[in-house]
Amino acid sequence: NPMDLGGGLTDKHLIYEGLSSLHADAILTGAGTIRGAQMVMAIWRPELVRLRTALGLERYPAQVVATRSGNLDIESALLFNVPELRVFILTDDAGATAVAPHTRQRPWIRVLSGGRHSDVIAGLRALRANHGIARVSCIGGRTLTTQLIDAGVVQDLYLTTSPKPGGEPNTPFYTGAQPLGTTLVVSKAGRDEEAGVRFEHLRLADH
Repeated sequence: NPMDLGGGLTDKHLIYEGLSSLHADAILTGAGTIRGAQMVMAIWRPELVRLRTALGLERYPAQVVATRSGNLDIESALLFNVPELRVFILTDDAGATAVAPHTRQRPWIRVLSGGRHSDVIAGLRALRANHGIARVSCIGGRTLTTQLIDAGVVQDLYLTTSPKPGGEPNTPFYTGAQPLGTTLVVSKAGRDEEAGVRFEHLRLADH
């Protein structure tokens, strides 16, 4: 929760649950990011909901979860138990076998296997070719972020940093071997109770 780290309502309503997903056909996250959370990845501010409707987009973006193991709390997690949602699980053959008993009675959940080895990029191609999903907003940690950047499928990065400690100190958001070239599009600093928080919109080089 961005508010736990000082992001305040600006980050929560405009960035984390707002502008970063406004135009998205789907929101992608790793299994670890949603584990233990009762959430639906969407926008909630009424004015942004109206704007999304005016753009001709569905009320809720498709929910996409990437997992190698298939270790998902499908029985009780909110995200997997709302029939009005389109939910996709990107995994491998072993993960697909693991989730099959839980998805069989949930026809709104589709499992896309990359074969013997989990392949998020193959899953993204399948989403685009077979399900009309072209623009994806990804919320996740360094593992998924690095994989997507190295595959060349990331155009923009939204990075919020806080003066409050959280997780492991000095953890980079990108751990790939190649230098990461970015161009700063916009930078905003928090004020008052959000002082010390900085939001940056970065465009990746050659994208």
